[in-house]
Amino acid sequence: MNSKDCPALVLRNVCYRYPDGTRALSGVDMRVEQGERRAILGPNGAGKSTLALMLNGLFRPSSGEVEVWGRVIGPDNERWARRMVGLVFQDPDDQVFSPTVAEDLRFGPRNLGCSEEEATRRAREALRRVDLDWDTLACRPPQNLSYGQRKRVAIAGVLAMAPRVIALDEPTANLDPLAEDALLDVLDDLHGDGVTLAVVTHDVELAASWADKVTFLREGVVVADGDVRLLWDPETVARAGLRSPRWSRRREAGWPPCFPPD
Repeated sequence: MNSKDCPALVLRNVCYRYPDGTRALSGVDMRVEQGERRAILGPNGAGKSTLALMLNGLFRPSSGEVEVWGRVIGPDNERWARRMVGLVFQDPDDQVFSPTVAEDLRFGPRNLGCSEEEATRRAREALRRVDLDWDTLACRPPQNLSYGQRKRVAIAGVLAMAPRVIALDEPTANLDPLAEDALLDVLDDLHGDGVTLAVVTHDVELAASWADKVTFLREGVVVADGDVRLLWDPETVARAGLRSPRWSRRREAGWPPCFPPD
């Protein structure tokens, strides 16, 4: 299959058990097309974060397979998979660890074998793409930045590796409304650049306003998968252990639509 035609990600009958025997995922099937914005939804304990760690080979399935750009992830191509699929953790402090922002952003390109000049070029460009200024922030310790800025630095660290897919675990968690809007603007820009995005979240409002497709997980099992309009169906959302978006609940309750004043 031509790489231009194949899906970005495919999970086939993926199961995962933790070393203590706890089942995290069971029979998960999911297909994400190139350039798609996918929301992976479910309540706490649904297996969402475990699934995200599967997407670039950090976790290997107990059974089943994960395919990235037409290639099944295995021992011989894990490094390649991690270059193709970048992962942004929920807490940026688990990911941003260097003494300065510049050093943190150079870390990934250096591990890819880039020269110092190329690593710096990638770092500067990655910071620009998340709407942060290199001259202002490059020499600052990450811990001195706001939480929202650290979230964006974590995304920039992944971007510096030039992935074709980015998976983000609860990217808007603990952000105030302005910081959340700024981060979503970054994701919109990345989507416009052709980056495939998979967002793990329990926030149905975020998914309804942002995603093209959705996958609902509950207790490690896919309960629904398809167009974002699945969020319009209260029965589907309830089966996933979630609540419908507010506007949908208000419509079901018979509230009149709200329009801005003239």
